Amino acid sequence: MSDGARKAAGGVIVRQTARGATEVLLVHRPHRQDWTFPKGKVEPGETDEACALREVEEETGLRCALGDELLTISYVDHKDRLKVARYWVMRAIGGQAAPHNEIDAVRWLSVAAAARTLTYERDLALLDALAAAVH
Repeated sequence: MSDGARKAAGGVIVRQTARGATEVLLVHRPHRQDWTFPKGKVEPGETDEACALREVEEETGLRCALGDELLTISYVDHKDRLKVARYWVMRAIGGQAAPHNEIDAVRWLSVAAAARTLTYERDLALLDALAAAVH
């Protein structure tokens, strides 16, 4: 990672429906008017893994177990800064999915519906990686 890049971490939270289909949880951020996966900035002294779990719980109310790492995505944020975000597969182990902090909505969707709903093209790569990780 180059100097000055902002580190972030988050999760792709998955669950199985009664019929065995995989669903993922998306979050909506009203200040950006986007649908994405929960993530946030890594705090000083915090591991990426701890950040991912903390941010997911802060934004969705779900305590999760960390699964396989999916991808690291690099992009330029809305303030023209390089951001490097690591993501893991996560499964809820407690809590109730609900919007918190800067999130105003959460939605469980099938992988296909999530692909149609996600705002950013870069998030589609996470869905592709998820398909390989859960099958």
